[in-house]
Amino acid sequence: DTLRVLLSTDNHLGYAEKDPVRGNDSFRSFREILQLAQRERVDFLLLGGDLFHENKPSRRTLYETMRLLRTHCMGDGAVNFQVVSDQSINFPNFGAVNFEDPNYNVELPIFSIHGNHDDPAREGGGDATQSLAALDLLSAANLVNYFGKSDKVDAVEVFPILLTKGSTHVAIYGLGNMRDERLNRMFAQQKVVFRRPAEHAEDWFNIFVVHQNRDDKGRGSKNCVPESVIPDFIDLVVWGHEHECQIDVQESVKGNFFVTQPGSSVATSLVEGEAKPKHVAVLEINGQNFRTTNCELHTVRLFKMGEIILGEIEELEPNDPDVAERIGEYLEGRVIELLHEAELEQEERQRERAREQLVLIRLRVEHTGFPVLVNQRFGAKFVGKVANPNDILLFYRRKKDRINASDKKASTELEKSLLGRPVRPTPLAAVTIEDILSKQLCVPERKLVLLPEAQLGIALEKFTLKNNASAIQEFVDSVLDETQRELSSK
Repeated sequence: DTLRVLLSTDNHLGYAEKDPVRGNDSFRSFREILQLAQRERVDFLLLGGDLFHENKPSRRTLYETMRLLRTHCMGDGAVNFQVVSDQSINFPNFGAVNFEDPNYNVELPIFSIHGNHDDPAREGGGDATQSLAALDLLSAANLVNYFGKSDKVDAVEVFPILLTKGSTHVAIYGLGNMRDERLNRMFAQQKVVFRRPAEHAEDWFNIFVVHQNRDDKGRGSKNCVPESVIPDFIDLVVWGHEHECQIDVQESVKGNFFVTQPGSSVATSLVEGEAKPKHVAVLEINGQNFRTTNCELHTVRLFKMGEIILGEIEELEPNDPDVAERIGEYLEGRVIELLHEAELEQEERQRERAREQLVLIRLRVEHTGFPVLVNQRFGAKFVGKVANPNDILLFYRRKKDRINASDKKASTELEKSLLGRPVRPTPLAAVTIEDILSKQLCVPERKLVLLPEAQLGIALEKFTLKNNASAIQEFVDSVLDETQRELSSK
């Protein structure tokens, strides 16, 4: 009666695929996840979005992905659970889960939503109204059960996949990524509806898989999905999109459900959250009870991060004519220390398979009053020793509000050091394409008659953020085709 599920998210297959050192990192970790699923004999693998790093994965990425899925998901093993919901709603592509197809032998089913990297887009001629994601290709090949896709832009209905194994009943609600501002607005307007089973709804264990900003980290209050909007009947939320591994189950802010955040399986940005060990989890559900077992990924490339404030180093003097050389020597020593720490950590954690891999190193250097070093020249000394020799250093300046106002001399020197340097424009993170579009079109004489405003916003988003050059033309063509069909039918 116990349903066993492996939880993973943000695999970013194809990340840095052209990098001669890191090109295989995403595939290596995903292979380990699939092997772990086989070894743990889980019933299925549940993915929380961003399986692919690019919206249009390369042929090599698609080939490697399909090869891994074919190798580890096909077989004669039995699938010991049933899908009892209306599969034509859950899986509109073919109307059935892949392991029920008599022409295929699937022993490890995979269920996945899309993320912000691999979300659906329109392209090409013909039926331009059809929006496709890279996951649709895997679905067409019967390798992945793609769910959580919503074609509506002003309202969302979330239908659960209903699974049974013995006396255990599990409902999986999936919501693929969409713009946080739009989803936040729909939640506020109560236009996000979760459909529950018609009978004995209280007997189901409810899982919600989502791929959005989890909380407000300076993004703006509307640029995230607060836990308070999640329905009370949900038992467990599997949160994708956030790359920091917080896989231990935490109680929600409301206290009505639990949240697990597996994090990414490959480091796509050299920030502190990515430096933590990467994990997946085995979720076991029996009736209304559940537990998770964390599994560390051993093939993930080790990442060490350090922080340095040059102004606190006594041997460095800003007015020294050789200060740049001295800074370089000091930072080189710090990189060597981090490499030694990484070597010891690999030995302690017995990461035999990852021991031969070069380590990722990132030094954040606060350089107020000191010159900046050229990253490539500095990293040339560590080619063959670190995985990212071209971007080891990240220089930043201290914010003005951190200056000790009582120290007038230091403040004056800082102002001189900042004089003449370019000032970055204030980021307009809170202003979105949709906001600008709505403001421009709110004037009566500019109101659109033929083109739907919400869909136009999506097309503009694809054009600007996804580099889809034909997004607007395809959108206009699809609206014209639909309008012509409606007129001809009258």
